[in-house]
Amino acid sequence: MDTINDFIASALPYTEWPMFLLLIGGGLFLVFYSKLMPYLFFGHAIAITAGKYNNKNSKGDVSSFQALSAAVAATVGLGNISGVAIAIHDGGPGVVFWIWMTALIGMCIKFYSCSLAIMYRGTDSDGKMQGGPMYYITKGLGEKAKPLAIFFAVCGLFGFLGVFTANQFTETFMSVVDPGATIMDMSDENWKWTIGLILAVITSFVIFGGLTKIAKVASAIVPFMVAVYLVAVIAVMAMNSGQILPALKMIFVEAWNFKSLATGGFWGLVIIGVRRAMFSNEAGLGSAPMYHGQSKNDEPIREGLVAMLGPFIDTILVCTFTAIVIILSGAYLEDSSGIVMTLSAFKKTLFGWGDVLLMVIVTAFALSTLFTYSYYGVKSLSFLTNAKIGKFYNWYFVIMIVFAAVASLELVKNLIDLSYALMVIPNMIAVLLLAPKVNKEAKKYFQKLKSEH
Repeated sequence: MDTINDFIASALPYTEWPMFLLLIGGGLFLVFYSKLMPYLFFGHAIAITAGKYNNKNSKGDVSSFQALSAAVAATVGLGNISGVAIAIHDGGPGVVFWIWMTALIGMCIKFYSCSLAIMYRGTDSDGKMQGGPMYYITKGLGEKAKPLAIFFAVCGLFGFLGVFTANQFTETFMSVVDPGATIMDMSDENWKWTIGLILAVITSFVIFGGLTKIAKVASAIVPFMVAVYLVAVIAVMAMNSGQILPALKMIFVEAWNFKSLATGGFWGLVIIGVRRAMFSNEAGLGSAPMYHGQSKNDEPIREGLVAMLGPFIDTILVCTFTAIVIILSGAYLEDSSGIVMTLSAFKKTLFGWGDVLLMVIVTAFALSTLFTYSYYGVKSLSFLTNAKIGKFYNWYFVIMIVFAAVASLELVKNLIDLSYALMVIPNMIAVLLLAPKVNKEAKKYFQKLKSEH
């Protein structure tokens, strides 16, 4: 495993700048090109999600709310609880500011990419409607761009594995329960294999049921688990209200620390923020358009506005609350990373049992993320082969859950970072080239909306 990790780690620096330029440079271009239009219709986006504009006769498999829930289930999870801790460990509190900036830009990227997912829907070999980067690349840019779509799908076979979630859930369980001491006398290694197997079995029951089952489970779990997590965090903040402003001040001051201890100095700090924000909300990655592309919605702009809410929920809200708890508790000063740091922060601030509550929340987060992620991989393999072969991805996905439970955090983090950075390249190229088509559609949609009121 060390050899694999060394190879991946050596490839990472070559992907940083293309990812950074396309995600931040390309994202800023879209913000100005849209004339801030998606942000101005934030309230309208909430009304659409609430079902105000639902049309039962629209094509698609799931409602806009279910599509958003499934996409948020894949993003609101350990990336927001553990990923923020990793970012703060690697770059200090200032990294949170760059996570915010990337999320705000990410809202605009999600608007464009998920509008395209409806505009350029395709069908798989079974004749079922599909959406996502592979389809808007080939249908929007033409067959000459198919190599870009193939490259995206190949990277997706690795990027959409649930390895980070399985790894961090195992760490959570081992840290809180200490099963060797409380349940059965087994070595930590054996316990990790056992936890991995149990996770794999539970995940199998849902993912082999297909998209509709995933969407139903996700839309049931996600609102509840986000609410419980936010209540816990708000309770911590209420009890430590005097520490909130100093924590926020530290984020703003440290964001401009040109002598940052992060690898690569100040720019290294920014890149850590971009990477972790992308892992948190997946804007620019191209995963959310796969769900939103199958929404029962014939209005591309409407779906784009719904999708825009994703980065706001999982990064601006959830990541910020996590970061404040980590900073005000002082857990960021400890020599720990990932979920262990967040568990320590909750234990310190919630009467010594906060880590147990967080473990319950993390269990729900982990399972919902695993349920939804597998679907992205199935779509990637289906595009490269056909729908029948695509379903075999679930077996590969389940096996990798077990291996991830015993792998090191460094290996898992590097594998996901490399896969994500490579997936951003073809997706963002397509989104930028097709942006004029979205603007044209948006102009028509908002004129129609105006005339209706």
